[in-house]
Amino acid sequence: MYDLFVIGAGSGGVRSARLAASQGFSVGIAESSRVGGTCVIRGCVPKKLMVYAAEFSQYFSDSKGYGWNIKGVNFDWQQMVAARNNEIDRLEVAYKKNLENSGVEIYENFAKLKGLNAIELDNKKVIEAKHILLATGGKPKKPKFHGVQLTKSSDDIFMMKNLPKKIVIYGAGYIACEFASIFNGLGAEVTLVHRGDNLLRGFDCDISSLVRQGLEDKGVNVVLNTMIESVTKCSKGLSAALSNNQQLVVNEVVCATGRKPNIENLGLEKLGVNLEKDAVLVDEYQRTNISNVYAIGDVTDRLNLTPVAIRDGIAFVNTVFNNKPTIPDHHLVPKAVFTKPEVGTVGLSELEVEKKGIIFVVYKTEFKPMKNQLSGNPQKTLMKMIVEKKSDKILGVHIVGDGAAELIQIAAVAVKMGATKSDFDATCAVHPTAAEELVTLN
Repeated sequence: MYDLFVIGAGSGGVRSARLAASQGFSVGIAESSRVGGTCVIRGCVPKKLMVYAAEFSQYFSDSKGYGWNIKGVNFDWQQMVAARNNEIDRLEVAYKKNLENSGVEIYENFAKLKGLNAIELDNKKVIEAKHILLATGGKPKKPKFHGVQLTKSSDDIFMMKNLPKKIVIYGAGYIACEFASIFNGLGAEVTLVHRGDNLLRGFDCDISSLVRQGLEDKGVNVVLNTMIESVTKCSKGLSAALSNNQQLVVNEVVCATGRKPNIENLGLEKLGVNLEKDAVLVDEYQRTNISNVYAIGDVTDRLNLTPVAIRDGIAFVNTVFNNKPTIPDHHLVPKAVFTKPEVGTVGLSELEVEKKGIIFVVYKTEFKPMKNQLSGNPQKTLMKMIVEKKSDKILGVHIVGDGAAELIQIAAVAVKMGATKSDFDATCAVHPTAAEELVTLN
């Protein structure tokens, strides 16, 4: 009998398994797809590699203003895909090796709950464990409309054989906006369709507006307050009928309309594991209603980010194996969106502060960064700080522009520590940088 058996070898599951095993506990882990999970195999990592690939078109364009004369530039989709896939293969091997070196036994099988201390693999093998951890993550979900089976999910993008010349992306969250930016940068004609009235719901209003403006300036056709009603095959590829009476003929339609917990066929009903809105319901220590069954990461649908799943895993091991009950900290988690322009944010948005009834002050600047002065690139940078008036405490920092994700990681440390606007004001600027605007806001 294992001390721990983990179902799902994504970021959270792998970290939990390695930590427990490295402390001398017997650990097994099952993964029916590829070790590394969504983030490594079909999410953050391959997507970021594609973001890098897409950025070069802007670099080549900007370089002209600095005296460079680059001729004969072209993009090879197959070459990029091969390089990207090689890197993902390398990472998967590294993940497996790290698990094995920690003493974790890997089962490349689908696993489900069979009993209180029993897990059944798809080869009918039954494994016993004192503690079971559900770390199966999430998967794409599609809306319902005629012909939706002809569309691709965000996962399917990583298996595209060719770069589509024309593409419709349905949605307006992280994934939709990022892939709209990626395909635009790689030379495709992109239409982004969303049923709502703005992009990136839940983000600060200034972020949503500037990202939309940036995408449109780069040629992305943003169609709001509109739904896809049907998709049909046609001689030129696919025809998407929109609720605004437009008919778009494209090569691909991608539904990036959210994700859902991956709970199908896990045997949760056999043990009576409680669910809430199709997510595994856990208490503050990540325990389900079954005393020895825990769940972490996206399958719990709390805060669906890779670093959060990893921290969930650490908290789980501390609680169960280190006699150190730990509640994972989901407060003031920084986020990034790798669009062009890039987004970095931590803390409350202006709307969220208003809803809390807090009296606040907004410090904001929007400017054309020095790098874009000679290039002619119209992209602006936004830096915004929301401060509680009474205490001077920083409640939120929002950045849009090159390097926003890198900047917000450092800003998040200060916000997490309870920094005030005066603390930022007292810090000497680094000149000339875009980041200096954070300490000179007035």
